[in-house]
Amino acid sequence: MVRRSGKKLFVEGGGDNDALKAECRKGFREFLEKAGLKGRMPRIVACGGRSQAYSQFCVAIGEAANGDVFILLVDSEGPVSTPADAAQPWDHVNNREGDGWDRPKGAVDDDLHFMVECMESWFLADKRALESFFGQGFREGALPANPRIEEISKADIYDGLKNATRETQKCSYGKGAHSFQILAIIDPTKVRDASPYAARLLNHLYQVL
Repeated sequence: MVRRSGKKLFVEGGGDNDALKAECRKGFREFLEKAGLKGRMPRIVACGGRSQAYSQFCVAIGEAANGDVFILLVDSEGPVSTPADAAQPWDHVNNREGDGWDRPKGAVDDDLHFMVECMESWFLADKRALESFFGQGFREGALPANPRIEEISKADIYDGLKNATRETQKCSYGKGAHSFQILAIIDPTKVRDASPYAARLLNHLYQVL
């Protein structure tokens, strides 16, 4: 039997809940299909926590065969010292307190990608989508105004989302309840334009899929 090459995107997200992992896969699938990858999608693996995503990626890359494409996508959890066009992502996760991740044998820098500093960074690139999702009572002015979304701290992003949505019918933003539904509706072009690291991810997917 001829072995078919594997193409998998290991993503941080979904927790330990099967239903939420399904929402995670759906959100990323719809986002990436709108980004131009429909018909050549990788299998999206919702790994739960950050360390679980790294562990599953390490197992996969250790068993990789010719033609396999395995990519790890996680939050950076903090400022990244190198720009996307000179990214050294394994140095970031190796040096970051709480990670200390070694680059697994066979992995290269193009195998690791960040949602800087968190997935919700991407949401700030499409505030119209947020307004449409939350509806009446949404306060765009409570969101961070910096168009350089990669410069906004995770804490400021979460505070902004909480304050912008607290008076809506959906109530304050909740990562589990809302995050992947929002991911599915935001505009990938706006995200790509606002986030060099998102552009780095999409460019790599276009090349290898």
